[in-house]
Amino acid sequence: MNPPVEPMLAKSIPQVPTGKGMTYEPKWDGFRCIAFRDGEQVELASRGGKTLTRYFPEVVEQVRAQLPERCAVDCELVVIRRDDGDQPKLDFELLQLRIHPAASRVNLLAEQTPASMVAFDLLALGDESLMEQPFAHRRARLVTALAEAAPPVYLTPTTTDPAIAQRWFELFEGAGLDGVIAKPPDLPYEPGKRLMFKVKHTRTADCVVAGFRWHKSGPVVGSLLLGLFDEDGTLRHIGVSASFTAARRVELLDELAPYRTDALAGHPWAEWASAQDVRMPGAVSRWSAGKTLEWEPLRPELVVEVGYDAMEGDRLRHTARFLRWRPDREPRSCDYGQLDQPVRFDVDQVLAGNQ
Repeated sequence: MNPPVEPMLAKSIPQVPTGKGMTYEPKWDGFRCIAFRDGEQVELASRGGKTLTRYFPEVVEQVRAQLPERCAVDCELVVIRRDDGDQPKLDFELLQLRIHPAASRVNLLAEQTPASMVAFDLLALGDESLMEQPFAHRRARLVTALAEAAPPVYLTPTTTDPAIAQRWFELFEGAGLDGVIAKPPDLPYEPGKRLMFKVKHTRTADCVVAGFRWHKSGPVVGSLLLGLFDEDGTLRHIGVSASFTAARRVELLDELAPYRTDALAGHPWAEWASAQDVRMPGAVSRWSAGKTLEWEPLRPELVVEVGYDAMEGDRLRHTARFLRWRPDREPRSCDYGQLDQPVRFDVDQVLAGNQ
C-alpha cells in the first residue's frame, strides 16, 4: 500500500444512530491524516492528497518510535492548548498555524505547539492489507498494535453504548471536539465513500455582512465576510459563508450591489482593504492553496442568518452555511451574546477514555 490513499468519509445525520454492534468514537477536530510507515520512511498524507510530513517533524519522530515497523494508520493530528489555570483544549487555529513555508518556523512551532496523533483505524500491517476486513477486526488489530503507545500518540476511545455516545456529544464539545462518529461493525474500509456516520453540533447566528470575496470561476460572489460586534462596539470579522450554487452566486452579486456604493468610507475593516496579501482575522488559512485574500467591502447594513457548528475563540471554526437574509434585524444587534458557550471540558480526560 502506497500513498496517497483517500480516507473513508462520514455522512452527516441529525442524531446519534443506534444499531447492533455500532461503535462510537469522539469526532476530533484536527487534520485528517493517514500515516504510512515503512521502516525509517514516513509519510503523513492529508485528506486532500497533500503531504503534511514536512510540517510535523515531531509527529514523524513519534511514528518512527511508536507505530509498527510497516503500517498505515488512519488518524487525526491535533494541537492541545494548555494555558495556566485553564483546562487543556484542542485548538484548531494553532493547528492551522503549523502550515508554514519556512523550515525554521516549522521547527520552532514543532517545539512551541507540538501536535498529537489520535489513531482510529488500521489499514495495513506488515504485508497485510486490512481494508477489506470489517471494522471490528481492524479496531481489535489497532488496539493490539498500539498497546504500548504513549502520549503524544493516542488510541481514540470507543464505546458501543449509544447513551455514552450521546453524553460524549454533549460534554466533549467543551474540550474542542467536533461531535461523534458512528461505525457499523462489519464496515470495510472504502476510500472516499461516506459509509460512516457523523453527528455534529448545529447552531444559528445572525451576522453582519461587511464584504465579500470573488469566486475563482469569474465575476460572481465566492463568499460572504461575516462580522459580530464585541462589547466595545467593534465589528469583528468572524469568518465566511460560502458553498453557493453557480446560479446563487450570480443572484448574490445583484443583491449585494446596492451596498457596494461608498462602502469603504468609514468601513470598520478599511485597513485590510488597502493592505496587500494580509490575512484578515478569520480569513482563509495558509493551507487553502489558490484562494485569494482580496475582498470587496460592503456597507455593514445587511444581516444574514447562518448555520455554524462551533466557535474557535472569537471566530467560526468552519465555514458557515447561508440560511436567509434578516431584514428585520438591526446590524448593531448582531453581537457575541447570542452565541452558545459550551462548558469547558478537559481534553486529557477524553484522550484517557474517561466517560
